Amino acid sequence: MTTFLASLPILILIIVMGGFKLSGDKSSIITLAATLIISLFAFHTPFADISYSFLFGMLKALVPILFIIVMAIYSYNVLLLTGKIEILKRQFASISSDKSIQVLLITWGFGGLLEGMAGFGTAVAIPAAILISLGFKPGFSAIVSLLANSVATGFGAVGVPVIVLGTETGLEPNALSPIVVKQLAPLMLLIPLALAFLSDPQLKSLPKNIALGISVGAVSLAAQYYSARYIGVETPAIIGSLAAIVLIILMGKIFSKKDKAEDKRVYPVRSIANAWAVYAFIMLLIILTSPLFPGMRNFLNSIAVSVIRFPINGEIKNYSINWLTQGGLLLFIGSFLGGWIQRASPKDLIRTLWKTLKQLRKTIVTVICLVGFSSVMETAGMINALAVALAEATGTLYPLFSPAIGALGTFLTGSDTSANILFGKLQAGVSTQIGIDPHWLAAANTAGATGGKIISPQSIAIATSACDRQGEEGLILKNALPYSLAYVAITGIVVYLFA
Repeated sequence: MTTFLASLPILILIIVMGGFKLSGDKSSIITLAATLIISLFAFHTPFADISYSFLFGMLKALVPILFIIVMAIYSYNVLLLTGKIEILKRQFASISSDKSIQVLLITWGFGGLLEGMAGFGTAVAIPAAILISLGFKPGFSAIVSLLANSVATGFGAVGVPVIVLGTETGLEPNALSPIVVKQLAPLMLLIPLALAFLSDPQLKSLPKNIALGISVGAVSLAAQYYSARYIGVETPAIIGSLAAIVLIILMGKIFSKKDKAEDKRVYPVRSIANAWAVYAFIMLLIILTSPLFPGMRNFLNSIAVSVIRFPINGEIKNYSINWLTQGGLLLFIGSFLGGWIQRASPKDLIRTLWKTLKQLRKTIVTVICLVGFSSVMETAGMINALAVALAEATGTLYPLFSPAIGALGTFLTGSDTSANILFGKLQAGVSTQIGIDPHWLAAANTAGATGGKIISPQSIAIATSACDRQGEEGLILKNALPYSLAYVAITGIVVYLFA
């Protein structure tokens, strides 16, 4: 009964969003209300703890998640305001008119780079918006962006998930990172292949799609493994994506469809640089404030810091916000400076920001409720109850289901990092009981978490916002679910066979 009650909020969310196809904001409000009732009456959580827990989750939703989501969409809206999106569209299209090339370049390559640098939704929002601007359908753009934003999240935001996993388990992050890459190896080959097929499903394109998908996946895998083993935990997603971008551009020239009329317009270098100003500033700011430059990052983190304290379960939970290295602030500064260079007035840029906030009002409600309900579930002990029940039920087959626990964490929290905080210690603890290297099962948690990211309601809310399809979250969840289940199943088989 405890396990059933603990799983009830998840079941309610899936039923109302996937079954009844209610919009994300309505589904999340219903789920939050049910979670509050279950926590109070079934798990006997004090009302004060529930209240502070929700406020704690709401704050996490606002900063960094919603801060980044809003500013990621704002960056795209600035390009619409200045009209420079047209030049970027032609830049992407000039590489190749092949749809598979375009999708892989924007979602797997550029999206993976955004995930490696910033994380927290940028790698879904920006690629999805660019794909729509190129003429792809909104539903398709959402699905491929979610699917591509899987493997890279293991080392997203400059390796933060694996660094946190090491902190939680007491294991060395640089020892964990090559294991994570090994466990994700089949998916690094299969996801680009799936993206290529989804983009161009014609039978005559089969040989091209296989060559493209396998080649891009193999290069990403090799680059990530080398980076994880010899450079450091901060770099696999970044270096893997850069390597993939180079290969995709080269293969784009090989597979370019010569039979179609191409836009032969040539833009001066200055015009191209100006069109890329928004994303160039964003990337520059993210790099300069990342752990790749510890001196700069530590200095900025030492000033303009807010610490909010919440008394929860007899302990004080501190939530720190380092404002000057916040991804949302960096996105805003980069977008504003880029838009200003592109001749937009400060007044118009502020109006565009207000328009973006109004555009995302349903997403704001959705994400606050989703992160709030997961925070309440954690405080009430529901999340831990589900994980322990799964561990006890599976016995010696536990490694097969180990990635599913990580996926559950990401589904609930929307974050690979949060999934590792929730279940990292559990995975390492079970490993000692069943005689398996704790590095292997700890890594399995973050590997599985990358699969749960595909169907995380928070990620889906970001995708529907970027595609201007708020209210269709249930449909996106239904379409993305088979990919996520297959992803987690493959990861589980790899973890079990090689444990």
